[in-house]
Amino acid sequence: MIEKTYEPASVEGRIYQAWLDAEAFAAGAGAEPGAETFSIVIPPPNVTGSLHIGHALNNTIQDILIRFERMRGKDVLWQPGTDHAGIATQMIVERRLMENQQPGRRELGREEFLKRVWEWKAESGGTIMNQLKRLGASADFSRERFTMDEGLSEAVREVFIALYRKGLIYRAKRLVNWHPVLETAISDLEVENIETDGKMWHLRYPVENSEDHIVVATTRPETMLGDVAVAVHPEDERYQHLIGKYVILPLVGRRIPIVGDEYADPELGSGAVKITPAHDFNDFEVGLRHNLRPINIFTTAARINGYAPKDYRGLDRFEARAKVLVDLEAIDAVMWVEDKKIMVPYDEKSKQVVIEPFLTDQWFVNAEVLAQRALAAVREGRTKFVPQNWENTYFSWMENIKPWCISRQLWWGHQIPAWYGPRLSTDPDFGNADKGPKVFVGATEEEAIAEAKSYYGRPVTVFNQGLTSGGYQEAFTQFETVQRARKQPELLAKLKETDPFAELQDSKAPIHRDEDVLDTWFSSALWPFSTLGWPEDTPELRKYYQTDVLVTGFDIIFFWVARMMMMGIEFLDEEPFHTVYVHALVRDEHGAKMSKTKGNVIDPLSLVDGYGADATRFTLAAMAAQGRDLRLAMSRVEGYRNFVTKLWNAARFLEMNECRRVEGYDPRANTLALNRWIVSATHRAVGAVTKGIEDFKFNEAANAAYDFVWGVFCDWYVELAKPVLTGEDEAAKAETRATAAFALDQILKLLHPFMPFVTEELWGETGKIGPAREKLLIVSRWPDLSGLEDADADAEMDWLIQLVSGIRSVRTEMNVPAGAKIALQIIGAGEETGTRVEANLAAIERLARLESVSYGSEVPAGSAQIILGEAVFALPLAGVIDLSVERARLEKDVAKIDDEIAKIDKKLGNEQFVAKAPEEVIEEQRTRRSDAADRRKKLLEALARLT
Repeated sequence: MIEKTYEPASVEGRIYQAWLDAEAFAAGAGAEPGAETFSIVIPPPNVTGSLHIGHALNNTIQDILIRFERMRGKDVLWQPGTDHAGIATQMIVERRLMENQQPGRRELGREEFLKRVWEWKAESGGTIMNQLKRLGASADFSRERFTMDEGLSEAVREVFIALYRKGLIYRAKRLVNWHPVLETAISDLEVENIETDGKMWHLRYPVENSEDHIVVATTRPETMLGDVAVAVHPEDERYQHLIGKYVILPLVGRRIPIVGDEYADPELGSGAVKITPAHDFNDFEVGLRHNLRPINIFTTAARINGYAPKDYRGLDRFEARAKVLVDLEAIDAVMWVEDKKIMVPYDEKSKQVVIEPFLTDQWFVNAEVLAQRALAAVREGRTKFVPQNWENTYFSWMENIKPWCISRQLWWGHQIPAWYGPRLSTDPDFGNADKGPKVFVGATEEEAIAEAKSYYGRPVTVFNQGLTSGGYQEAFTQFETVQRARKQPELLAKLKETDPFAELQDSKAPIHRDEDVLDTWFSSALWPFSTLGWPEDTPELRKYYQTDVLVTGFDIIFFWVARMMMMGIEFLDEEPFHTVYVHALVRDEHGAKMSKTKGNVIDPLSLVDGYGADATRFTLAAMAAQGRDLRLAMSRVEGYRNFVTKLWNAARFLEMNECRRVEGYDPRANTLALNRWIVSATHRAVGAVTKGIEDFKFNEAANAAYDFVWGVFCDWYVELAKPVLTGEDEAAKAETRATAAFALDQILKLLHPFMPFVTEELWGETGKIGPAREKLLIVSRWPDLSGLEDADADAEMDWLIQLVSGIRSVRTEMNVPAGAKIALQIIGAGEETGTRVEANLAAIERLARLESVSYGSEVPAGSAQIILGEAVFALPLAGVIDLSVERARLEKDVAKIDDEIAKIDKKLGNEQFVAKAPEEVIEEQRTRRSDAADRRKKLLEALARLT
């Protein structure tokens, strides 16, 4: 017996466990023999994370696709897993150590610190996966992967080594975005430029051996300590005579050249710019063009280092700025200062830390080469974006892609498989500081040692503690000193005087493992194939790669989508997915972006707790229109909770009226138009929902299901079936019971991808009577009602619904009291209309609340009229309502709405309002105008009926 009310909290956990016990989520569960495959990889959430509304939308969409294709008999895999989230995770663990007053990372050492990270991961890392299960995610959790799993780590090493040997990964000294708190390089994409109130200082630089000076402007005066030149435009007549001369850098006394470079804009400021290659990306390019050696004045913590005058050493960058300005004022080098809006680079996550351009040795991927085939894949249609406009975003970034800095100065992550040793004196690059040490890349330390032995021609010593112990640096220096001395006999002799064992010091060459780790996005770029067992040739890899669809947010098209495309094509010679579905942003009900600061963040788990997972999922799906942000209002979630209740109550009503499945039921044998019509309508609903999901128009699919279940099945079919179910015609009653049960089965299947819990529960409950269920709903077949269309039944029932709806509208518009029964007179009815009226007379009288139905030749005075087909259906309202009062009321309401529309039009026609008002306010006004216009149209229709 179906319970009186549906309680999600008591059902969802039990149903989910039943799915797990039946292994219904396993790859291939319920598939037809030899079935086509369908696979999706989950965008791996960070182990630091918890479920937010964006995750809920993303994973609801994925689960709809997975459940839909599983029910279509395909061999389905939804591959789950989590990302190690290098920076975020290391920050959390370091913060915990500090809060617990425990030794910090460097005091613990790498091995002990990583042990603590793994402990934290075991304790908290599965949070978000468990939360996704609350939503009903049907991923194959038996195959759950983690980017630091040994199998995935092997894939990372394989890719790094392969790209290194192809020359597509290289080490170089470059300017990178540097996080001075975390003391690591970060991606360009992890930097957010924020407009800030700042100042522009105009500084006087004296020209050497001259009374002249050049004025340069800067928003960061502390960086002048690292200036290596002043640039002017080569065609700027004011400065042409100075090109090739020198200025003396104030406070430092360094002699720096004046160079001609087109980077200097004659129209901007004085037309002269200071060049600090180690601390500005544009200046770095100027430095390369003029062979200027950069001077880095910052430590990794953004304090002034030993390259600056000693008065500034050790100062924080902003403390140094204040002191530099005081000292410049003291020598009268500050010409003037102006207030200026400037763009300041901040850490995109915290928006608290100012990021520094910083010159350092890092590992890079030559992304420009890898991008070419990934670009072609989208241009040639092998991978498509939905909505298509996101292709432009992809193209824009990929066509202008820069080298990808993949090294991070962290400990948590995939340690770079590279070892360093001194160069041999016979090496052409021996002593070349720019070339750095000799690099040995290998999957294991043994491989690196073997390569090093081959290079040095002697045994090697591995220093695993690295530079922190100082041991490696000392051995490195000693080794190179001996090499230099051996090329100069007099130096070797002198060296032996102080160290008689000098010749033996180079018996073993010192090598040391790179302590840096790879960018988190490097490992997640391999996700579509590393999770399937690559580099091993596994059955899963052969079966499920290429995956079908990637569901993602627009914000990681650069971070992740593009990089998966590059890596998938490079290593498997095939795109990782044929479709990228980019979902929109979930905003609050006013259209504002959600943020903790605004206090408008909606926790999806609170929605699940309050309204159930089905209502939460259905809300997100019903609002997921392509290319349009979702405005999430609680009223929508409440409305879809009511939909869940409506479905439940309809199932209970059918059960109470003995509507049970019948063995061998054939809908083609139905005789009643009502039953033929509901089967035909179900066929149309299946088509609409199927098309919506296939086209990634989830809102259209959900709304088609909603309109059919509530608007057609519950509001019309069940209501029209009531007289039959309580009537005396046993054959009609049996047919209607069997048809209602059949239609309910199709509805449960149709709604299952959107509302899996309530549908699975009702599938089980309705399976307790009638033929036994062979399968859980999750692995049952998607409805196929082809050939069950019935145009005649559709036409008759559509006519009936239009007539009853029209009468109901008149009653509402004319303020006819709800309890009042009114007469209906039909004028000009033909044979078909007459037949339909007689066949459905009881339903018309009951549903439209009529006291009588009659035929006439003229429309009675004071009647509201409905025209349907060839006939006029007149409702004489004189005596029921005061027609003049009603006409006056309607006219007054029209005038009110006209006034409201005029005010809105005035606002929207005001250019200043449109330019200054937030987008959500403008959109609200447009919505109000559209609603008002709809109300006006209905009022005018009501007036027309009274005329």
